[in-house]
Amino acid sequence: MNKYRFHLEKYHTGSKTTCPKCERKACFTRYVDEENEIFFPFHVGKCDHENSCGHHFTPKDYFKDNPQVTVSEFSAKPREQCVMQDVPPSFIDTEIVQQSQKLYESNPLYTFLVRTIGKEGTNKLFSLYKVGTSRKWNGATVFWQIDTSEKVRSGKIMLYDANTGRRVKEPHAHVCWVHSELKKQGFKLQQCFFGEHLLPLYPDKRVFVVESEKTAIIAAHFITDGLWIATGGKNGCFNAQVVKVLAGRDVILMPDLGATSEWQEKVSMLRPICRSVSVSSVLEDVATDEQRKQGLDIADFLLMKDTPQMILQRMIDKNPVLQKLIDELDLVLVDES
Repeated sequence: MNKYRFHLEKYHTGSKTTCPKCERKACFTRYVDEENEIFFPFHVGKCDHENSCGHHFTPKDYFKDNPQVTVSEFSAKPREQCVMQDVPPSFIDTEIVQQSQKLYESNPLYTFLVRTIGKEGTNKLFSLYKVGTSRKWNGATVFWQIDTSEKVRSGKIMLYDANTGRRVKEPHAHVCWVHSELKKQGFKLQQCFFGEHLLPLYPDKRVFVVESEKTAIIAAHFITDGLWIATGGKNGCFNAQVVKVLAGRDVILMPDLGATSEWQEKVSMLRPICRSVSVSSVLEDVATDEQRKQGLDIADFLLMKDTPQMILQRMIDKNPVLQKLIDELDLVLVDES
């Protein structure tokens, strides 16, 4: 038994992941909570390459940046002396959410999706999931976590590359929280699923649970017969309290490549409350070894085939006059698929 509650995860097959800084594979060890109550974000851990990379983000660093997560004297006390404080969650004013739902032209993720699936589809998704734009990093994306009561738990701010749609990780991981940026003292963050506010609106739809918020909205565009929500990471908000909102639902877990076995362990948490629950192995069944190393998710597979909008965009990039012609004639791209 570990003396301290928070410690580096004990090595086992598949435990080492991609470093969020140097992006080398199977060299990053995450910090874990012996009590399984706190699931640290993906960047809380240590890279094996101490000289060339040196990334080491400790639980102490995490709690310093996130004072809303209240654990008493976590850094010095043995784990049996650490006490979680049971406090009610704090919320963000809905007006802030509404104010963020504009200036999309400066949002790199919005730009990428417009080039990929078109403006109409992107606007629909951003409206449905209430995706926002932040002044942080000149237009980073805000993924609002809104619960089933329409209360805003907070918003995760993340920066993406407008050309690739990938997260910007240099010179550091561009991730933060709205309540931290607003400097809300004593804010108590209790996360919920991204897209959770949609559950009451679609009570009969199957629920697909993925890791990434971006993955949820992309999958929602291509696969419309289910409701897509995200945990915000491999562990993210995945705990017994949060999953209660899935009671009575048909749930399919869609982990990224490399996380399937870990998510299979979470089925026992869901089985007592869900009408049905399963872990999809479709990605593992079709993936190549290289794709597994990259840890691709379902959105990556959905975008492997060029969409009509992607083909049109390449034509516009080669001949910008085409865009002017489309605008002047009010032309609309027709997808016959």
